[in-house]
Amino acid sequence: MDDIQTRQRRGRVADAPSGHWVYSALPRTLWPFAQLARWDRPIGWWLLLWPCWWSAALAASAAAQPGAALADVLPSPWHLLLFLVGAIAMRGAGCTYNDIVDTDIDSRVERTRSRPLPSGQVSRRAAATFLVLQALTGLVVLLQFNPFAIGVGLLSLAAVAVYPFAKRFTDWPQFFLGLAFSWGALMGWAAHFGSLSLAPLLLYGGSILWVIGYDTIYAHQDKEDDALVGVRSTALLFGRRTKAWLVALYGGALLFFAVAFALAAVPLPAMAGLVAAAAHMARQIRTLDIDDPDECLRLFRSNRVLGWLIFLGLIGGGVWASVSPYF
Repeated sequence: MDDIQTRQRRGRVADAPSGHWVYSALPRTLWPFAQLARWDRPIGWWLLLWPCWWSAALAASAAAQPGAALADVLPSPWHLLLFLVGAIAMRGAGCTYNDIVDTDIDSRVERTRSRPLPSGQVSRRAAATFLVLQALTGLVVLLQFNPFAIGVGLLSLAAVAVYPFAKRFTDWPQFFLGLAFSWGALMGWAAHFGSLSLAPLLLYGGSILWVIGYDTIYAHQDKEDDALVGVRSTALLFGRRTKAWLVALYGGALLFFAVAFALAAVPLPAMAGLVAAAAHMARQIRTLDIDDPDECLRLFRSNRVLGWLIFLGLIGGGVWASVSPYF
């Protein structure tokens, strides 16, 4: 407790890294806002970004023909940049919104009570203003896409709005997080084609299962406090059966991804990324200790690597199509 209070007096948050660039690059008055947006914890925007980039790469290499021009089988760099900026902005907006909704809960959980809102470093009005600014940044990004993609993007707001309340009425709040965090699996395809098909819908379904899996690992950090304050989660629901559930969730995600790849007729080498991702998932499950919070956090963060494996597999498939006269 003394360590948490010391960090709070220094303007730090108990569950945030101490040596991040935020604390040296920004003036101290902006630290609480950086912490609201989780700029010092980039794993969140990486996890929001991956379904976007996967979908963009899947769409670009869909039905690729042998010997195709490289530019025709790789995702648009402009779209990738837009998704990056949008993921950072909307992840920050989502975290700020979540903290506004959960201030009362965060004040009763040891890991989160030093966050800017429950600790009083930021007022609710200032947090709400910051939320609007980040959301407007996300809107500017969204408006760069075609009208169909804009409509698809706006629909995601329903899932975003519901998620912070899900832990109050269901044992499956991670499912609602999956609905919101996986939306990019639809966006990349919509931005490329101006429509949707079964392939991106399956990519979306697989991503939801992946999110439930990795966020269950994350939630094991707080399961004792969550049980005390009445917050529900799949970590509490699964308990000692977590590894078995992860096998089912991650296995289902891989199956959905594989069928999505097949329906999109992406070059076969793209499947190598899924094989590598499967090995990474198996290692997560094998090494997981649900009673070790540090290990849970490390494994949760390792999903950034998993995202790279799938994305680079799709990129590799596109490159293969451009240089090979046959698959």
